[in-house]
Amino acid sequence: MDNCPLQVLTVPTAPYPDQRPGSSGLRKKVYVFQSRRHYLHNFIQSIFSSIDLRDRQGSTMVVGGDGRFFNQTAIEVIVQMAAANGVGRLIIGQHGIMSTPAVSCVIRKYKAIGGIILTASHNPGGPDGDFGIKFNTANGGPAQEAVTNKIFQISRTIEEFAICPALRVNLASLGKQMFDLENKFKPFTVEIVDSVESYANLLRNIFDFAALKELLSGENHIKIRLDGMHGVVGPYVRRIFCEELGSPANSAISCVPMEDFGGQHPDPNLTYAADLVDAMRDGQYDFGAAFDGDGDRNMILGKHGFFVTPSDSVAVIADNIFCIPYFQQTGVRGFARSMPTSAALDKVAKATKIELYETPTGWKYFGNLMDAGRLSLCGEESFGTGGDHIREKDGIWAVLAWLSILATRRQSVEDIVKDHWLKYGRNYFTRYDYEDVDLDVACEMMEDLEILMVDKSFVGQRFAVGDKIYQVEKADNFEYTDPIHSTISRNQVQVLCLCLSCMCGP
Repeated sequence: MDNCPLQVLTVPTAPYPDQRPGSSGLRKKVYVFQSRRHYLHNFIQSIFSSIDLRDRQGSTMVVGGDGRFFNQTAIEVIVQMAAANGVGRLIIGQHGIMSTPAVSCVIRKYKAIGGIILTASHNPGGPDGDFGIKFNTANGGPAQEAVTNKIFQISRTIEEFAICPALRVNLASLGKQMFDLENKFKPFTVEIVDSVESYANLLRNIFDFAALKELLSGENHIKIRLDGMHGVVGPYVRRIFCEELGSPANSAISCVPMEDFGGQHPDPNLTYAADLVDAMRDGQYDFGAAFDGDGDRNMILGKHGFFVTPSDSVAVIADNIFCIPYFQQTGVRGFARSMPTSAALDKVAKATKIELYETPTGWKYFGNLMDAGRLSLCGEESFGTGGDHIREKDGIWAVLAWLSILATRRQSVEDIVKDHWLKYGRNYFTRYDYEDVDLDVACEMMEDLEILMVDKSFVGQRFAVGDKIYQVEKADNFEYTDPIHSTISRNQVQVLCLCLSCMCGP
């Protein structure tokens, strides 16, 4: 600790009108954070100011990011502002790297009051890419709407921020670094931690690592290929799957985190993970998976590139949930899916007589149910799957869940999914991503669609597609009443639901 106390400054600033955080925080192009004076500082101060000083003073917070461009610059500012705002300790992943699931894990482990995650998830990185800031609360999950609204309201009227500009932290050195400040909040501690270990230890208590090691490196082991897409999961994949579970080092590809994700789009789907899909096609690998930039999303592939839709993935895990030792011990409290996700999970819930919840998009809705002890497993069609071990979707967890099923059933991915379809029927599901569309045109289309849907004559209409005829069973603009807090969410991301049934017979 330096004997000379570091100066804390109060800096005048002016608000910006566009800092409303969404379900995944505040996301903008990197140049917005770089070019607008105090844009980053304003939002970070708004986060700190949203926490009562009595709760903030001397508290512990967690900081981590997916390693994208501007990550370390932002961490330096966050550290300086946390010190000036009375936070007592920051826990930061080495080099500023920590996956979103790992941040949730560490918040819960250390009973922190929250954490700041620097990520734009599956969006492109680099100087011309995107940057994002997300605030997670003490349960380890994304902040509830009341909190994000408070942050936004503060950002609209902010006049000053507090900062300790001379404070410098070494992100490469594991251990504690202590700083003396000239204000009453002292000493200030920054603890640089191994980004993987706490999270890996949590997984060791959920899955049977001995069985998984036998599956991946035993006498009759399967061959896997895991694509980190140059995002944050690289160190996690190498440590857990290669070093601990014995899969060969060449099982892990694109596992060096890069600020621009190697110039690629770190989105684990058939389009952006095309290299993995191509590598799986010749049949030399039995199982494949890809992860997004911050490690919370996943895509599952079987031999010859057999694609498991996210909707089917969560349903298959649900139907085989007791292949995971954690659930043998805790039991299963409930299943949940987001509204856009297919009803494949509903059929498993009905057959097993386990409660099923349908929520808006956003992991915070799942978190409410988990905190109330009502939910054990959930998923979204946007390649997110997770359990109640943390309060975020979790790509590594989903892959270990699938491998646990393979280790128990000793069938291929394709056979397991096809058996599932024979047992429950198949829910067909299609998602289209419209990128870089004109906002006014998109809003006009959604308005026209809603007008069509509220017309009473729309339900029951039939549409011919090729030699098949489909009938509209249901059409609505989704509304959700939270069973825990009784809050009502309307017009969530303006998603309109159409349910069509085929009239062609079996």
